[in-house]
Amino acid sequence: MSSHHRRKRRPPGDRGAVTVETAIALSAFVVVLGLMMYGLMAVLDQVRCVDAAREAARLTARGEIDQAKDAASRIAPAGASIQVDVEGEHIQVDVRASPPGDVVPGVELHAVAFAVREPGG
Repeated sequence: MSSHHRRKRRPPGDRGAVTVETAIALSAFVVVLGLMMYGLMAVLDQVRCVDAAREAARLTARGEIDQAKDAASRIAPAGASIQVDVEGEHIQVDVRASPPGDVVPGVELHAVAFAVREPGG
């Protein structure tokens, strides 16, 4: 067998380097993927807070206060707090929730909607 057909051998200390580098890269990928999924879930829950506040304000403006709170609690993320304030003709609905899993302390999802009472409402 000629010398150019022989395999080069790696030095003994270099054998596990590729495995370690692959493990580190794979771990970093999993962490980034997890953070992206968490961010997507938080964005979806924020949209649910906005939708809940808007629907509750609309129903309250029509005079359907009981239905407003029920609808908002169905739309909002689990455990969200919903506050409906009516001052004269002005309605404000405030929806607050913790992000999914509450991974990042101090972060809160929050949405506010405003409406004006409809005539006869």
